[in-house]
Amino acid sequence: MIESQDILIIGANSRVALELVRRLARNNRLYLLARNAGKLKQNLSALNIAPSWSASVDCLDTEQTRVLIEKAWRESGGIDLAIIAYGILGEQIATEHNYLLAEEVINTNFTCVVSQLISLSNLMEARGSGKIAVITSVAGDRGRPRNYTYGAAKGALGLYLQGLRSKLWGGGVEIYDLRMGPVDTPMTATHTKDFSFAKPEQVATTMVKILDSKKYTAYIPGFWRPVMWAVRNMPEAVFQRLKFLSGR
Repeated sequence: MIESQDILIIGANSRVALELVRRLARNNRLYLLARNAGKLKQNLSALNIAPSWSASVDCLDTEQTRVLIEKAWRESGGIDLAIIAYGILGEQIATEHNYLLAEEVINTNFTCVVSQLISLSNLMEARGSGKIAVITSVAGDRGRPRNYTYGAAKGALGLYLQGLRSKLWGGGVEIYDLRMGPVDTPMTATHTKDFSFAKPEQVATTMVKILDSKKYTAYIPGFWRPVMWAVRNMPEAVFQRLKFLSGR
């Protein structure tokens, strides 16, 4: 990572985001947005890190989030790298019976992120430089009964990032889609852990390397790329017979 960048992290209290903070704080100026200011203060104290600027906001409040992104831009003199690092899984079965719960999952994981991408990409495009990285999910590669509401939001986000990257291609602004597999974090606390679960430290280290690589669509850890290729291209009749994929 090039030294002395101004870096904005949205969703700074997430476990992976805090690992990014730990790595990026060494040589850069950090501007952090998180929903819970008290929790962020505790987390930063534990890491012994003082950001250049921080604020609290609920991502569902898109207007206030826009205001704070623009404030971080002014405070920094221009953000070099923005990382959007939050999301919610939701309860899949509950979202199938309650639209408001489905709406919350979709808004948090897709609609709110789009609002932030519009703000950030417009600022960076006008300047002619910058990087935006969004942590998405391998769940967006194919709809599965166990998480298709969450997966649909992440899949839509991946498509949006692809279009945004194409629009900005050659203009100095880079768009990264970081497709993360399951990680052992509080978000997956109720999930049975197996070999497919990575550690936050592992994925954060990989992400920092990717941001210097120009691998704009990256699977983290890397073994998910061939796995998800197979899952995406599997015929429906075969997919439905494999209950570890098509089951709840």
